[in-house]
Amino acid sequence: MESMSHSSTFLLPVFSPENNRPSLTHVLVILNQPLPRFAPLLWEHAQLRVCADGGANRLYDEMPLLLPHEDASCVRSRYMPDAIKGDMDSIRSEVLDFYKVLGTNIIDESQDQDTTDLHKCVEHIHDCTSDTDKSSLRILVTGALGGRFDHEIGNINVLCRFSDTRIILLSDDCLIHLLPMNYHHKIHIQSSVEGPHCGLIPIGMPSGSSTTTGLQWDLNDTEMKFGGLVSTSNIVKGDLVTVQSDSDLLWTISIKKP
Repeated sequence: MESMSHSSTFLLPVFSPENNRPSLTHVLVILNQPLPRFAPLLWEHAQLRVCADGGANRLYDEMPLLLPHEDASCVRSRYMPDAIKGDMDSIRSEVLDFYKVLGTNIIDESQDQDTTDLHKCVEHIHDCTSDTDKSSLRILVTGALGGRFDHEIGNINVLCRFSDTRIILLSDDCLIHLLPMNYHHKIHIQSSVEGPHCGLIPIGMPSGSSTTTGLQWDLNDTEMKFGGLVSTSNIVKGDLVTVQSDSDLLWTISIKKP
């Protein structure tokens, strides 16, 4: 069975010795919920930065608050997104004008009311990424968790709709990403910044058989489903967790406070 590796090195300093891994293409997507405290670090890791329209308000308003010792206008000019994409129903006019003057690509998708802002942003990223680079692509999404529950579920649905793309949803408290079925997953734990609490959630369909190593309460050919067992409040025991399942699972792990 083919193996798939996962590692949250984007939560480590850009030039950390622990971050000496094969080159990846990181893209940052900012949605319309509060920026996590580590947003400047994610920005430094990213080669492309995209805001959903309401996410541009968050970037404009909140990035200076995360860098309080710097001049706010300088922070806003330096942290300019490459693109703003969405139905343009949330972005304030002064924010739109500010980034437009700086040269941000404004992509109005107001005619499309059938997909979420995250879906639109992921499609844009695919259009900007060559087929040869897609295997190294990691899309880091802030603002996908918290706020309205239907928005959260819509963002988790994007993980399933683009199951062949590595998409990581991030908040101040945790991260979530998909573990596609029929892979042997190796999750390298960055214990200085994440854990120990974690969970594995069957998504889309029940899991008839899931097996793990590296957890305090490992699964052993275990059935999981809503209305039955789901692995919440589990704990990572070391630096490596392995997961194998006959259905797609969501992996979530807590992010440590500084």
